[in-house]
Amino acid sequence: MEARLNLLGDPAAAGYLKHLVAVGAALSKSPLPAATRELVNLRASQINGCGFCTDMHTKDAVHAGETQQRLHLVAAWREATVFDDAERAALELAEEGTRIADGAGGVSDEVWANAAKHYSEEQLGALVTQIALINAFNRMNVIVRQPAGDYQPGQFG
Repeated sequence: MEARLNLLGDPAAAGYLKHLVAVGAALSKSPLPAATRELVNLRASQINGCGFCTDMHTKDAVHAGETQQRLHLVAAWREATVFDDAERAALELAEEGTRIADGAGGVSDEVWANAAKHYSEEQLGALVTQIALINAFNRMNVIVRQPAGDYQPGQFG
């Protein structure tokens, strides 16, 4: 399989991407736990069917010390006992924020209130931005049919 468009090879597309990457770099300095960011990235990527991002965030999470057990259970987080209440709230917000068109009215007040119990306003801002960012990357990669499997941890700096 070959991508329809080389997003990094096209100067214009690469220019647009650098701004998204800069948002990701800013989020890495936020008070939102790195493990939570990776779990959210993985879950949204699974929902969106983005093989490239699923591969990338699984490998980056393992490289950062995440366990295989937790990664294997992200898709079934509701039944899994390996996630704490804050992570569960973030995963639920990520799901509703990713499946926004499926809910009449978007993210429910209940899901928002649950996330707000576990995260500060600064962390919530980072969490919302992380969810939006991974959805943007997922959509780009799915549209161009970016192949999955060859990503190496830290490949993009």
